[in-house]
Parts: sequence; C-alpha cells; structure tokens
Amino acid sequence: MLNFDLEKTFWINKPKKYEINNEEIIIITEPETDFWQRTYYGFRNDNAPALLIKTDERYFSFTVKTNFNSKKQFDQCGIIIYQNSDNWFKVSTEYENDKYQRLGSVVTNNGYSDWATRDIDSSINSMYYRLSRRENDFCVENSMDGKVFKQMRIFHLFEGDNEINFGLYACSPSNSSFEAKFSEINISECLWEAH
Repeated sequence: MLNFDLEKTFWINKPKKYEINNEEIIIITEPETDFWQRTYYGFRNDNAPALLIKTDERYFSFTVKTNFNSKKQFDQCGIIIYQNSDNWFKVSTEYENDKYQRLGSVVTNNGYSDWATRDIDSSINSMYYRLSRRENDFCVENSMDGKVFKQMRIFHLFEGDNEINFGLYACSPSNSSFEAKFSEINISECLWEAH
C-alpha cells in the first residue's frame, strides 16, 4: 500500500503513459526529457514528468523503492523536490553503459545545477531512496535492501524554507524510453537524527 495521499498529488509535465494503483506508480518515460540548469553543459532542461505533493511540514522523511529497466545513457528515476525551474533537487540512478551507472544527486539553487555521483554496477535495477527534511536543510540516503541506508549528501535549498513540492520523477534525456516503477512509498517522522 502507498502511504502517499494520491488525492493530493499533481503532475508537472504529465507523461503520456503512466499507471497508478494501490501497489505502485509506473511512469513510461519519453525521449529527450530531463531536469538540468546551465552548469557546464550550458543547456536548460525542464520538461521531465514529476508526480508531486505539497507540504509545509518542517520535519519528515520520504522513502521510495525504484525499479527500472534503463536502456540508454542518462535514463533515470527517483525522488525530486521541485519548487520552480531554477530551484529543485533530484536523486536517481542514471544509466551510463553496460558496465556502470551513476548513483547521483543534483541540487539546483538560483538556476545552477550541480551533480554529485558515484559509480555502481550497471546490473543494479532497483534502489531505495530516503529524503529527510529539517526545515530548509535536507539529507538524502540510498539503500539496496530498504533497511540499511547510506548517506549520499546533506544540502540546503534556498527556496525550501516554507512549503515544498516533493515526489517522484523519471526521464530519458537521450532518444530513449523505459519503464520506471515506484513502490513502498512512505512518509514518516524525520529519520535524520539531530546532532
């Protein structure tokens, strides 16, 4: 069951093909869809689909299991916070080639994206992500089994201090399409311990 009030969700860049049921959410990506702003590459992409929910809750954790059959470079799916085209965050596993893919995250503040990654084996086709909020600071973690989570990064969103829009996304920046599945979706008390 999904602990994610679907009645309160909304799409940005609604995909042509998707399915929502009590067990999972499926997005079929469309070619040349992505989120990225300026840095290094110069281009600006803001056309990927995301299923979002609003909250002004200041302390919580959001956990999702992703399953994917990525096929081409940069195919990706995961968690997103989307405030506007210049201020957002995403975490995903991005396909690179038949040897490795990149477990990575992007923070975009004031119109400039960064990209933090580490390489993982290309045979991995499932990943859990957990996003935790403490006011306008956030922690993102990943897990292979949904039990043991490892910190990926702690970050700040300049436009993340009040109400935020967060949820799921999937995209194919190149000429590709794949099926992204999201399950075991849960919103809970904040699991990012205070220091």
